[in-house]
Amino acid sequence: MKANSQRVKGKNFRILHGKPLFKWILDSMLALPEIDEVVINTDARHILAENGLVEGGRVRIRDRLPQLCGDTVSMNLILKDDIAAVAADTYLMTHTTNPMLSAETIRAAIDAYRAGVAAGTADSLFTVNRFQTRFYRADGSAVNHDPDNLIQTQDLEPWYEENSNLYIFSRESFHASSARIGMKPILFPMSKLEAVDIDTPEDWAIAEAFAGHSLKQSAA
Repeated sequence: MKANSQRVKGKNFRILHGKPLFKWILDSMLALPEIDEVVINTDARHILAENGLVEGGRVRIRDRLPQLCGDTVSMNLILKDDIAAVAADTYLMTHTTNPMLSAETIRAAIDAYRAGVAAGTADSLFTVNRFQTRFYRADGSAVNHDPDNLIQTQDLEPWYEENSNLYIFSRESFHASSARIGMKPILFPMSKLEAVDIDTPEDWAIAEAFAGHSLKQSAA
């Protein structure tokens, strides 16, 4: 969790429908007994404290190493540092910028990951957006369909977009690939209503709309 962000200033601590952005995903994770500990890797311990979050209970705050600070540092390098410091059989990674990711979806992903590992068919999992639509290259050429033989989009081959919401992996799979996505990942589709990842002001506006909808549904 960075103190600064390039396109939406201070977004990790900006108020989204009554609470700081980081609290949305933190509350979802702490609602799950399957998660033993939440580790926050940050250069903003003081800002977290100003927002009422200090280390304790199931929350551990790790100060990000100076060499791992900055906008161009690979998240895999930050994860490598966390894995070296925090022993666990299974690691689950998400972002402050995924406020709509629900505890129910996280639990379903954990169950799918465990089943895949037990069956020997998977070593990791990441969430995706599923698309069945017509894609084109910049030059106008078709990517995944025949413009001269149009079929219903629901009959097209599904394509999947990594949506940066959730990753699950083991220490072994991370070391084998040097990445949060292992050699045999499960692609886990999730609802587009939950899959918002805030990178831009437009993303923030979408998150505000989805959060408002979610709160209304909860109150109904």
